[in-house]
Amino acid sequence: MSAPSPRRWTALALIALAQFIVIMDTSIIGVALPRMQQALGFSQENLSWVFNAYVVAFGGLLLLGGRLSDLFGARRLFSTGWLILLAGSLLAGLAPEVWVELTGRAVQGVGAALIAPSALTLLMMLFGHDPKELTRALALYGAAAPAGGTAGVFLGGLITEYLSWPWVFYINIPIAVVALLATGPLMPAAPARRGSIDVLGTLTVTLGLGAAVYAIVRAPEAGWGSAETWLVLAAAVALLAVFVALQARRREPLMRLSIFRTPNLAAANLTQLLLGGAWIPMWFFLNLYLQQVLGYSAFPSGAALLPMTVLIMIGMIVLAPRAIGRFGPKATTVTGLLLLTAGMAWLSLISPDGGFATDVLPASLVAALGMSLAFIPSLGTAISAARPEEGGLASGIVNTSYQVGSALGLAAMTAVAAANGAGRIGDLPALTDGFSAAFVGAAAIALAGALIAAATLRTRAAAPASDEATASGT
Repeated sequence: MSAPSPRRWTALALIALAQFIVIMDTSIIGVALPRMQQALGFSQENLSWVFNAYVVAFGGLLLLGGRLSDLFGARRLFSTGWLILLAGSLLAGLAPEVWVELTGRAVQGVGAALIAPSALTLLMMLFGHDPKELTRALALYGAAAPAGGTAGVFLGGLITEYLSWPWVFYINIPIAVVALLATGPLMPAAPARRGSIDVLGTLTVTLGLGAAVYAIVRAPEAGWGSAETWLVLAAAVALLAVFVALQARRREPLMRLSIFRTPNLAAANLTQLLLGGAWIPMWFFLNLYLQQVLGYSAFPSGAALLPMTVLIMIGMIVLAPRAIGRFGPKATTVTGLLLLTAGMAWLSLISPDGGFATDVLPASLVAALGMSLAFIPSLGTAISAARPEEGGLASGIVNTSYQVGSALGLAAMTAVAAANGAGRIGDLPALTDGFSAAFVGAAAIALAGALIAAATLRTRAAAPASDEATASGT
């Protein structure tokens, strides 16, 4: 067994930075969107694709990123991802027209799809020797996500106000350069493995996921009963069915289907999918309630989310590891999802003439505590359940689960909110009703996650891969 790397905690800082940037890039564009619309000529209908182009590329290619990480080595893919993210950020910042901007955002998503699974694989390589260290490392890694989301809101407003909108993309460039320089000295090397890349599988799963997100995003405008909506959804289902059939027949598939027979892996991934499907819509509509109903500008709105963000970080770093050690990952996950459900149900009681201290703060803190308790144990269970040589695949699957859940959950709750009045800008009662309906829907998703986790997760405190990783010296 090889000795643990003496630089592993410094390396973890770089891995957490990767998670921070990947999540920040989804939120930093929010305040800049009106300026981008004016400068590039986006229609109102297409403006959402500045967000969706990144998310679809990211979520659709995570499985490929995980497979490439296993074949070519996580360190190499981590560096490649940063290089592609740098190129996409430059292209998005320099974009003279709409199609170039969306291309740049998609390229950013490709880079993120290589960074995210390889980062988790590197984390397992650095800390898999010690389950306690692994839990602490996962807590720090997980806490980087809400930090990135909140920082994106602040930085987006600051940059747009005092510089110009292209700088919401240029900010990635110096960070990527630092990451590229630091990766070699800090990250462990893994030998490349022989194997092939399932190009057809990659195309079908990416197009299938993209079609599903597109259909749900478009449904409020096209109509849920329209031929367009159902034809695109049917195409998504067909493409995903072809992907599953291909994976079942190929000798070296993009995603080995039998991996889901690994104890806890399928259950933990389904939990992560539902957690993303509940949390991201809550965060999105809470921000809209603060700005469109309570009248907060971008900076006060971001500040209003700080207590929730701080509690999530404390919960992930301090509370979740202790709860896992005492009660086990299953009980901690289920408790967290139930608290998240309660917090969002409480948020659904918002009123048009409400206030931050009464309508937002207490409920958001309950939801934040739930998120912090549910995220770490379900993530750790998902990635530690697989064999060490499939760490990249497991990381790609769990990242895909969370991102696809986030995208589909947000699209579905956007449709729910719109159907209940959220499209009537300036009509505060209607907006509040729409946002309240979205909170109820998100609470239902979280409750489903709690019930499924309670029924399917096994109670064993330590996943088998941790022991295997220790034995193999990863």
